[in-house]
This record gives sequence, C-alpha cells and structure tokens, in this order.
Amino acid sequence: MNLLERGIPGVPQIINPQQHKILDYLTIGAFALAGSLMIRRRRGGRRAGVAAFINAGMVLGATLLTDYDGDGRRPLSFVTHGMLDMAQAAMAATAPHLFGFADESKSWFFRGQAMSEAMVITLTDWAAGARPEQRIRDLAA
Repeated sequence: MNLLERGIPGVPQIINPQQHKILDYLTIGAFALAGSLMIRRRRGGRRAGVAAFINAGMVLGATLLTDYDGDGRRPLSFVTHGMLDMAQAAMAATAPHLFGFADESKSWFFRGQAMSEAMVITLTDWAAGARPEQRIRDLAA
C-alpha cells in the first residue's frame, strides 16, 4: 500500500471512486468553459485559454482511461489516476508562469483549481478503487 492509498493520518477519506469520477467531469467542464471564455479575450487570453484546454485534456484523458470500478476493464488503476491527478494539479498551479500570465487576474482560476484538486486528492479513498488482486495483496502484507 503506497502513501496515496494510506492517506494523511487524521484526514477522513470521504470521496469514493464514483464521486471522484463526477468531480473529474466537473473539473473538465470548468477548464473547458474557462478556456473558451479566456481564448475570446484579446489581451493574453489565448495563452490562458490554451493552458485551460491542456488541463481539460489531461483530466479527460485520465478519466476515460481509469478503472473506477476496480474490475480491470480500463487500463489505468484508480491509484495511478491519483498520481496523474497530482501531476495535473501541478500543471494547473504552474500554468500561469509557464504560459506567461502569472501577473494577470485569470491566473487565480488556475491556482484555485490546483488547490481544489489537492483537496480532492487528499479526501479521496484511493484504496476503495483497488482491483481485487491488489486488495488481496494488501491484506496479505
């Protein structure tokens, strides 16, 4: 069992895999909508819009490939999805600097999304989405 599955002591892991999946789709929608609105702006909006669409694509790709049910029908385990969530949160947090709009007001959308993602990662019960063979290995250890 890795650190992601164990969680932070004292912090309840109250988000199950299906709830996490819904939150993923909400995140995709938020980034896609923000990207659409930002890209229409004349001053600097195109860079922020592209950054938002990249984040939406990252979350969409991980969501479509993740085995939320633990039945093995999709290639990415739920725990691997969690690791990709951490990478996406880092991308959201650094996008304003990478794309050159860190000093603009739209950068706060990305920082807020990164903080939200960190909260969801912390509160998700990653062990609940484990595949049966992984659960057996964890019980034996």
